[in-house]
Amino acid sequence: MKIIKVFSGRANFPLADKICNKLDIPLGKVNIRDFADGEIKIKIEENVRGIDVFVVQPTHPPAENILELLLMIDAMKRASAERISAVIPYYGYARQDRKDEPRVPISAKLFADLIVTAGASRVLTVDLHAEQIQGFFNIPVDHLYATPVLIDYFSKSDLSNLVVVAPDTGRANRARGFAKRLSDNIPIAIIDKRRPSPNEAEVITVVGDVEGKDVLIFDDIIDTGNTLIVAANSLKKRGAQKIMACATHPVFSKNSAAKLEASNITQIIVTDTIQLTKEKQNKKITVLSVSELLAEAILRIHQGESVSSLFI
Repeated sequence: MKIIKVFSGRANFPLADKICNKLDIPLGKVNIRDFADGEIKIKIEENVRGIDVFVVQPTHPPAENILELLLMIDAMKRASAERISAVIPYYGYARQDRKDEPRVPISAKLFADLIVTAGASRVLTVDLHAEQIQGFFNIPVDHLYATPVLIDYFSKSDLSNLVVVAPDTGRANRARGFAKRLSDNIPIAIIDKRRPSPNEAEVITVVGDVEGKDVLIFDDIIDTGNTLIVAANSLKKRGAQKIMACATHPVFSKNSAAKLEASNITQIIVTDTIQLTKEKQNKKITVLSVSELLAEAILRIHQGESVSSLFI
């Protein structure tokens, strides 16, 4: 039987450790340190020749997280690993996936090229901001959704008065699918908004009935929290009773966690695709783990089995 090994960068060591616990294997040994000038030094401290290797590293800021992933992949390639899979729970720069104004890069494509050039054989990721990013890679991409983890959590609650809210028209299909999986009777509402500038949102109207309802805003990323707070305020004005939010990726830039704690939102459910520091945690935030989902996908990839049943 082929050997499987899982290694982790420094961006989310706890998630990689949980994945290995689910797989019942030890986490691979790698020495990562910074030189005095900030350069990163990587050394794989065990044999990977002929091994099926998985490197766990989300690529949220700082940019060193991306560089660390590339260096680890290159080290594995030069150490003669048989196959190198980049496990990227959060694919950074995914919101820069098109040329929406003159003289700007398509950053999501650039980093896809770098990952392939470094030596990755395939990519495993969760909830890409734009699904077409899979096409930026010239290697297989297994794109998982955190929906089963969120569904399992909310299905234990009283859903009789719930409305699922899409934070913009682009998320309407995913919100509808999420609501249907929770229950056939759960309606959705859609927030029509515009962005005067990046990280700022302005609600134009809310399509759907939220008066007297418990609402759940369903999104993929929480960054500054501004969009979420503006949406919550608008829903509150329209008579929403209890306002909750859920998202896969808790980017939580700057003081967003504190702003969300002071907002009208009563509960925020996220996953551990990004490790939250103590400063980014508060009593309103609940973190669910995607470790079991990723561990199952890794095992199926290793054994050459179908991963499609996990694409939910």
